[in-house]
Amino acid sequence: MQTPEITPKSWAMVLALGLVWGATFMFIDIALEGITPYWLAAGRIGFATVLTVAVWLWMGGRLFLTEERAWGAMLNVGLLSTAVPFMLLSWGLQYVTSGFAGVSMATVALMVLPLAHFLVPGEQMTLRRLIGFLIGFVGVAVLIGPEALAPSGSALEPFGRLACVAAASCYAISSVTMRRMPAVDPIGLSAVPLIIGSALVIPVAFVMEGPPPLPDRDTLIVVAVLGLLPTAGANLLRVLVIRSAGPVFMSLTNYQVPLWSVFLGVLVLGEPLRASLLVALVLILAGVFLSQWGALKRLFGR
Repeated sequence: MQTPEITPKSWAMVLALGLVWGATFMFIDIALEGITPYWLAAGRIGFATVLTVAVWLWMGGRLFLTEERAWGAMLNVGLLSTAVPFMLLSWGLQYVTSGFAGVSMATVALMVLPLAHFLVPGEQMTLRRLIGFLIGFVGVAVLIGPEALAPSGSALEPFGRLACVAAASCYAISSVTMRRMPAVDPIGLSAVPLIIGSALVIPVAFVMEGPPPLPDRDTLIVVAVLGLLPTAGANLLRVLVIRSAGPVFMSLTNYQVPLWSVFLGVLVLGEPLRASLLVALVLILAGVFLSQWGALKRLFGR
């Protein structure tokens, strides 16, 4: 396993991921007007799986590039990067505020730090890096506001919060596991976990919500967009970033997502521009600058 290498291409991919995932919430809100939550998740994963597998097979269908096989790690990535967190969030969001879910996703970056420190060569946790990530986390908290921790009033709220934190843990563990895998084709590493995720999510949708509904054309288009961009396309970008630049660098995306979500709400939906957005932007950029000082110095020192 090579030491993570952060290049201008790595920065571009992480920025693209933040933008795509930040825009996802708008599309999900639109889609939920015409389809149920579990079938939305199943349709999104199913479409992404068919598309990614088709591209993978067209490119030769390679997976492991050496004699070393890591099917246990592949199963881990398949379950913990798509199926399990999708279902945990779908269930947990019934009982918690969306703000709490957003803060929970931001904790992925903090969870990755100690995991990568012990498990990934070249990803040692330094004081500067830790402080940078903490500043970024404070920025996310400022962006979402104190209402994120306000109780929803549901009796199952503690379990809903636990589900959101567990989903964040799934993303952190799967990122580190993906980085530790042997030489593997990136498209195959995108396709196979999606197959595993679909094999779990689609049956669960049947159990939870019965046979799939027949949504209208506009809803089908939105589901297709969700499957194409934030699922299939972003999943491949995520694999490329983790395998090249490492899970700690990839976790910077978790600070961007709520920021892009709010920015797009202001620009596209006409939502009011709050002062907290600007404060959060400064804090998140400061956190990124501090935690990635070495990478930025190499980037602009060329």
